[in-house]
Amino acid sequence: MIVGWLQLIGGLLILLVGGEYLVRSSVKLALHLNISSIVIGLTVVSLGTSFPELVVSVNAALDGHPDISLGNLVGSNIANLGLVLGLTAIVFPISVERSSIALHWPLMLLSTLLLILFAWDLNIETWEAFILFGCLIAYNVLVIKVSGRTEGGDLEVIDTNIERSNSGLIRTILILLVSMVLLIFGADLLVDGAVEVARSFGLEERVIAISIIAFGTSAPELATSLIAVYRKETSLGIGNLIGSNIFNILAILGITGILHPIDVNPQILSFDLIWVLGIPLLITPFLLSRMKVSRLEGILLLGLYLSYMYLIF
Repeated sequence: MIVGWLQLIGGLLILLVGGEYLVRSSVKLALHLNISSIVIGLTVVSLGTSFPELVVSVNAALDGHPDISLGNLVGSNIANLGLVLGLTAIVFPISVERSSIALHWPLMLLSTLLLILFAWDLNIETWEAFILFGCLIAYNVLVIKVSGRTEGGDLEVIDTNIERSNSGLIRTILILLVSMVLLIFGADLLVDGAVEVARSFGLEERVIAISIIAFGTSAPELATSLIAVYRKETSLGIGNLIGSNIFNILAILGITGILHPIDVNPQILSFDLIWVLGIPLLITPFLLSRMKVSRLEGILLLGLYLSYMYLIF
């Protein structure tokens, strides 16, 4: 059991370090290649902060642990809105841009409904995964067109100082490659540790994935949102979380399902996915009425997340 915990904690730490350096090196490489900042914010950074979830889900699916693969995604989406948005709003009330409510929020709800629809027969098949990935491409194209007049997004909270020399470019590429290796190694270690811990406590792999693994892989979103609030970029926080939830479903589930069909645990369909859809539906009236998430609503969201954790255990 001790070995399992060491693998679990070690894997999480490696994922955090690898994910951080992946985001930074990806942004620096994109700037070296003169890619516009809006494209970097909507693609490179989004992929970077969600890459830990992607690697964990793919590894788990290929190793024959579908509950970890899907549970990690489900738990991460619940954590993003319950834990991360709740804590961030408690620290500082979050203003919501009208574009987030008019475009991104409905698309997040639609992607969640699409996930539930595809999971209804307890299997995410390859053709369904291709549809999800196709929706991701369409979403990115749409957002880049709509957001063409704005700059940066996530770049507001990421240090993008770079060396323009060839040595700086080579160093950036090396860091990018090392961070990817760290993520793959950390994900493999994390999945092995989670399986061992689940067995030693008699817990389902689904529970470990939704709680501990999802918390660990959601750490980049938590850090980004808290830094955004600290820098008074409060409207940035909820945009990051909405984008991450959409990306988790369309990209992570899409790519994982293309590589390997995913069996769906009936409990994930009948219980966990209800929370994934229910939490955003619950806070929609708050967003529509006042275009912000207050401290009181943050406390409500955090309370919902803690209640969910209590129920699954």
